[in-house]
Amino acid sequence: MLPTYLLSLREGLEAALIIGIVLGALAKIRRGDLSPAVWLGALSAVGVSIVSAVLLTSFGMSLAGESEQIFEGITMLIAAGILTWMIFWMGKQARFLKGELEAGVNKAAASTGKRSMFWLAFIAVVREGIELALFVTAAFFVGDQSQVTRKIVETLAGTILGLGTAALLGWTLFATTIRLDLRRFFQVTGFLLILFAAGLVAHGVHEFNEVGWIPAVVEHVWDVNAIVDENSVPGQLLKTLFGYNGNPSLTEMIAYFIYLAVVTVLWRQDTAPAKAPATSQA
Repeated sequence: MLPTYLLSLREGLEAALIIGIVLGALAKIRRGDLSPAVWLGALSAVGVSIVSAVLLTSFGMSLAGESEQIFEGITMLIAAGILTWMIFWMGKQARFLKGELEAGVNKAAASTGKRSMFWLAFIAVVREGIELALFVTAAFFVGDQSQVTRKIVETLAGTILGLGTAALLGWTLFATTIRLDLRRFFQVTGFLLILFAAGLVAHGVHEFNEVGWIPAVVEHVWDVNAIVDENSVPGQLLKTLFGYNGNPSLTEMIAYFIYLAVVTVLWRQDTAPAKAPATSQA
């Protein structure tokens, strides 16, 4: 539940910020009559995202054997790739997001009005929603698949709680004087999501080990299941959050640590505060 909560919180807050900026821009130009079109576009995007998540998860559950392992492996790697792109994109674009959205609102309000506002909100929110649908699907297939009902309940609970928290934070930011340190928020959640993405990469490689697409080289580098069993409650939590495997293959571990090292270094460079240029003294 925790991974889906974290993913839903981050994606939901991004969507909430987008909607808040759009509604704020409409208020500035006194076009409150276009607000219903914004909400309709946002809700339509939410509906498309929910349908996408259900279809992806249902399709994965309908598979069996090697087909299921291939689907899970591909889903894990695609989700890890998109998640990585999202982390870096938000770090670079956050400072320009408000200005770009407000310019889009002014242009849309001056042209076709409601139709443009609907599509502006829909496209902005559906991107976050489709990403979340893919991430939730990937998180669902990580861990024990023997208790499907429990997994569904936990996934839904995490998603609902995450989106609910995001909605509350979004409302608080725009309706009160409270200010959330968004830079710090995205830094902390970004690091946690990098760990989660590394686990997705390792899990995807593990699935491809199972079908023979990627050789294991060494089937079990170590076996620490006697200490922390991957099927126990702590093991399942670590597996879902960080891709823990009590007896990983060599290629699985190489993929995990290479991804973690490369992305962490690039991310730290990307999020490091810019240094002020040195001034020469006469």
